[in-house]
Amino acid sequence: MKLIRVAAAVLNQTPLDWRGNQANVLAAIGEARRQGASVLCLPELCVTGYGCEDTFQSPNTLRHALRVLEELLPATRGMVVSLGLPLMVSHGIFNAAALVADGRLLGFVAKQHLAGDGIHYEPRWFKPWPAGIRDEVEIDGRRVPVGDLCFEVGGVRFGFEICEDAWVASRPGIQLAQRGVDVILNPSASHFAFGKIEIRKRFVLEGSRAFGCSYVYANLLGNEAGRAIYDGEAMIASAGRLLASGARFSYANARVTSAVIDVDVTRLQQARLASFQPGLGDEPGVVEADFAWPVLTPVVESPGVAGWESAVDLKAEEFARAVPLALFDYLRKSRSQGFVVSLSGGADSSAITCLIALMVAQGCAELGVEDFKSRLACIPALAATRSPREIVRVLLTTAYQGTANSGPVTRAAARVVAEAVGADHLEFDISTLHAGYVGMVSEALGRELTWAKDDLALQNIQARVRSPGVWMLANVKGALLLSTSNRSEAAVGYATMDGDTSGGLAPIAGIDKAWLRQWLVWLEREGPCGFGPISALSAVNAQAPTAELRPQERAQTDEADLMPYPLLDAIERAAIRDKQSPLEAFEQMRLRFPEYDVRQLGTWVERFFRLWCRNQWKRERYAPSFHLDDENLDPKTWCRFPILSGGFEVEIEELRSRIQQL
Repeated sequence: MKLIRVAAAVLNQTPLDWRGNQANVLAAIGEARRQGASVLCLPELCVTGYGCEDTFQSPNTLRHALRVLEELLPATRGMVVSLGLPLMVSHGIFNAAALVADGRLLGFVAKQHLAGDGIHYEPRWFKPWPAGIRDEVEIDGRRVPVGDLCFEVGGVRFGFEICEDAWVASRPGIQLAQRGVDVILNPSASHFAFGKIEIRKRFVLEGSRAFGCSYVYANLLGNEAGRAIYDGEAMIASAGRLLASGARFSYANARVTSAVIDVDVTRLQQARLASFQPGLGDEPGVVEADFAWPVLTPVVESPGVAGWESAVDLKAEEFARAVPLALFDYLRKSRSQGFVVSLSGGADSSAITCLIALMVAQGCAELGVEDFKSRLACIPALAATRSPREIVRVLLTTAYQGTANSGPVTRAAARVVAEAVGADHLEFDISTLHAGYVGMVSEALGRELTWAKDDLALQNIQARVRSPGVWMLANVKGALLLSTSNRSEAAVGYATMDGDTSGGLAPIAGIDKAWLRQWLVWLEREGPCGFGPISALSAVNAQAPTAELRPQERAQTDEADLMPYPLLDAIERAAIRDKQSPLEAFEQMRLRFPEYDVRQLGTWVERFFRLWCRNQWKRERYAPSFHLDDENLDPKTWCRFPILSGGFEVEIEELRSRIQQL
């Protein structure tokens, strides 16, 4: 029986924050040492931060990364630690993991499979390391091995799969298993997406089983660089069994999860595998180092899963935790003094308001009020607060901005929601400003603007006239203005540029309206595990979504302007996610929505495609948003489409021809 306590650390890093990142690494090493761990796996590129973008190509970044690595070496005495950083080898830059043992740098393993799809652009900065190739680099005057290596430390053999390496069919673990590796370390920067945790669990568990080894997985945590959210998953598995799993969406800078593995058990598992071929004789690419492993006694440990992880509606729970954590990190890393939301009393702005309240509730529950405030030390006004509700009032200012076309229902709903969460709520009457703009343009044109002739212009000016005042409010408070646009609006351009799209961050721009409305009902009636519902949302959920930009007697609703939201979102997925033509999307909608007349359905499908093409320029101008799934429409990170195009004219003719045949 050869027992070793291994650990995985999740870190909330920031690109190019040398001091902050180093402090988090040291905190993780200290906590792992306190837990009695001898092996610690840290996340991918943890020294620099994962989201450094083109600064990975800066010599300054590469120099600082190596300097920090050297400074961290003394802290690893008595431990085996992996640290991620960019490394230049033969004029190429590689995504590397350094293995350090007892304060000595043993070598670097370079990532073989680069993430180049979705929100990832690693091939822009890094080169993939070829399997089976080894080289050397000069570090501080000595030659250090680099490449496709494994390490024999005190008789225990370690190998690496770096994030994407484990997601591909030809994963390095296959070769590592044949080389008799006892422990595979996986330093990762795997962004959050709904339900993605189950995929990670599968490759960790299956890797440990199929390769006959122990597997240590460490991910990043929080909103590292602005758009991607990392859930901070840590997993330790051995021979197909999960030994430990860390809590996700923590507000801590660093968290460590550890477990005891039995190397003899996994070696016996390898011996039983028919596919295992032991390495005989001299093996290339093995770095050996002496190390004295401490003597441990057997322990019985539980993997430990947060109660909400087994919730019936996991997506609702994940959304209620991922976005609040992302908002917290964006707030503190941007050094803003709080948030401002133009609270209309509708679903979108109410959802964002509640997400901020959840941020405070969850952060205070985990860290305590005082520690939560200390993490936001850049906001002096928090010093006098004593409760989560008082903190919300300092951090969140909401403003209802009414015109003559605004109704009492939305005004009351905005007030009720703001009061329920404890926001500092204001009401602006912008009727005079609105009338002034309409009068100015009417006078210049020499005619009266009318709803019959100037409908769109008269709607848009109301949305735009709301922007200067709420921007001014944000500026006065030094706060971050949040845009309330959602993904369904972005798909068809149902948003006024420089109006309701105004803001420095768009927290729900990746969420479709139909699901968001379902989530608000869930939040009204159930709420996240451990925090409960926000019943005041009943005032929002009772309404039909409306922009309230036409006179009230016209009874404007979003779905009357566009189409039913569930249908809109289904067409969007078919057209954009699944790349279907108008005719293919129509045929799919006929099957999914038989309650609608085929000609009306055809009209809606055509409307979607025309509006999609016409409004790409709007999507290009949206504020940064959080990436939450593989249906994002953000053209800067996920969904690319030309601003100018042929507009599917031929395809729409095919659709019309098909409808005429029905």
